[in-house]
Amino acid sequence: MLTKIKGGPYAISFQEDGIEKKKEESSTEPEEEESHVQGVYSGICRSRRQGMSEKTLRYEIGPIRPPNEAYSLLVRFTRNCPWNKCLFCQVYKGKRFERRSLDEIRSDIDTIKAIHDDIRELSRRKGFGGKITDSLVEAVFGSHTINESYKSVAVWMYFGCKNVFIQDANSLAMKADVFVDALKHLKETFPTIDRVTSYARSRTLARSVSAESLKRMKEAGLTRLHVGLESGHDPLLAYINKGTTREDHMLAGRKVKEAGVELSEYVVLGLGGRKWWREHALSTADVLNRIDPDFIRFRTLKVLRTMPLYEKLETGDFLLPDEEDILREEKLLIENLEGIGSYVKSDHILNLLEEIDGRLPADKKKFLDTIDRYFNLPGEERLIYRFGRRSGIYRCLDDLGDELTSFRIRKSIREMEEKEPGSVEKAISLLLENYI
Repeated sequence: MLTKIKGGPYAISFQEDGIEKKKEESSTEPEEEESHVQGVYSGICRSRRQGMSEKTLRYEIGPIRPPNEAYSLLVRFTRNCPWNKCLFCQVYKGKRFERRSLDEIRSDIDTIKAIHDDIRELSRRKGFGGKITDSLVEAVFGSHTINESYKSVAVWMYFGCKNVFIQDANSLAMKADVFVDALKHLKETFPTIDRVTSYARSRTLARSVSAESLKRMKEAGLTRLHVGLESGHDPLLAYINKGTTREDHMLAGRKVKEAGVELSEYVVLGLGGRKWWREHALSTADVLNRIDPDFIRFRTLKVLRTMPLYEKLETGDFLLPDEEDILREEKLLIENLEGIGSYVKSDHILNLLEEIDGRLPADKKKFLDTIDRYFNLPGEERLIYRFGRRSGIYRCLDDLGDELTSFRIRKSIREMEEKEPGSVEKAISLLLENYI
C-alpha cells in the first residue's frame, strides 16, 4: 500500500501515516523517535501569512512515497508505473510511464540546490543566521507567495538534508548508467545525504537489473529499496494481476541483499480475501523466510471504488475479510516467520495494531501476545478500540486505559447504533478511506 501526497509531499503526512514519527538510520539498530517532529508541525499548522517575496523556482514531484519517507527529499527519476495493472492500486491508472532524461533530473537537482540556497539566505535575512529553525519553517509554510517546492525543501533542510526518496513506482526500470549518473550528481550537490531509497518491482530486479548494476547503484549512494511483495502465493499474485511470481520475489530479494542494499518488503494484509487468507499468510511467510529482508512492512487492504479490485468486490468474486479476520491472518503469518532477523513495522494508520513493531526473532512473542491481548478483550471493548483507532484517537491498546475517553467513545457508538443500526461499521469504513 502506498501513501499518497495531497497538496505537496508533506502537507498531510502525519494523518496518513498514523502520525509517523520515526527516523530510520540503518537495519542494525531500532528506529528512534523524532522527539521534535510534533512540535515543528504543530507550529506549521498555527503559522500565519507573512510578507515574503514571490518564490517561483519549482521542480517536479511525484504523487507518492512510503510513509517512513515523510521527511525525505523527493526527487523524480521516472514518472508513473511501467506495469500499472495491479487490481488493488489506483495511483497511476490512465498515466503513461516515462523515464526522465539525465538532463531533466540534473536540472531538477540544480533547482533544488537553488531553492536550498534561497531558503538559507531567507534565514539570514530574517535574523536566524542561516539556521533552519521552527520559526523559519512556520514562516515558509505560512506564506501565500511560497510554492510547494520551497516548502518541501524547507522541511528537508529542517531535518538535516539527510534522506532522499527517488520517485516514482519503479525507478530501476531506467537505464543503470542514467540512474548512477543522476545519483552521483545528487550526492555531489548535497554531500550531507546519507540515505537514498526508491521503489522497485521484483520482476524488474529479478529479470532486468544485473547484480553488477545494483552494486554500482549502491556505490553511487543507493542505500535501500522498497519492494511491493504483497503476497507470496502465486494464484493470488495472478488474481491481483501483480505481474510477478513468488520466484521473482525471491530472486529479486536475494539479489538486493547480495548487493549490500537494504531491502524493505511490503505485505498487504487481507489481500487474499476470505478465499486465500490462509494460503496468503503461509506462502508469504515462506517467501520472507527465504529472503530475510531488512524490513517487513505491513499494509492493510482497503478497497476503494477507484481500484479495479472493487469490480470483483461488487460482483462477489472477491470476498473482503473484516478487520478481525485480517488480524487472524496477520497472526498466522507472524507465527510462521522463522530464522530471520527482519524488523517488522506496522507504520501505517490502516493497520489495526500499530504496536506490532520490533525485530525478529526477539519480539515475535510480543507481536503474538499483542494480537491475543486484542482478541481477549470483550466484544464491546474491541469495537471501542477499533472506532478509537480509526478516528485517530487511539495509537495502541494501552490507550484503552483512559476511562474517560473510552466512556465517550462507548456513548457515541451507542447513540449512533440507536439512530441507525450498522452505522458504526459504516463510519469505520469511511474513516479508513480517508487514510488512502
